[in-house]
Amino acid sequence: MRYFKFFIFIIAVSSVVSCGSDDDICDSGEGTPRMKIAFRKGNQITKLDSIKITADFGTGMVNLGWKLKVDSVFVPLRVDDSPFTEIYVQTTTQEDPTKVRINYTTKAIYVSPACGVKKNYENVNSVLSASNSLKSVEQGQNFIENEDKTNLFFNF
Repeated sequence: MRYFKFFIFIIAVSSVVSCGSDDDICDSGEGTPRMKIAFRKGNQITKLDSIKITADFGTGMVNLGWKLKVDSVFVPLRVDDSPFTEIYVQTTTQEDPTKVRINYTTKAIYVSPACGVKKNYENVNSVLSASNSLKSVEQGQNFIENEDKTNLFFNF
């Protein structure tokens, strides 16, 4: 019985000691950044009452949901080798979605063993198809390395 307690104690101590360091967790913003989109009316940043964004990530449409009373949103872009992501924007349930095609080139960067590789996006630009409540799209920062700067401005 004494050896059994010693064996359990050794297992408990080794499981505590073998716990990984902070390098095992990739949660400090080191992953692939999302694109920040802000909203304008005229030349002024504005809050929208509601906006729904749906994105095509190559595996089908993904509904990113309705956002209420926001002045900006974060939209993930495709992480495969596609040179574009298509998003669809609605401000009401009655209108048809407006399609915005976001073009870019990707650059893979190694982060760490736990995080692996992240994508940075360069030469970001957009093309607006038929407009509804979304009148135009203006370019912000044309590369995405983190989520600090606004990349696109949607003019309503």
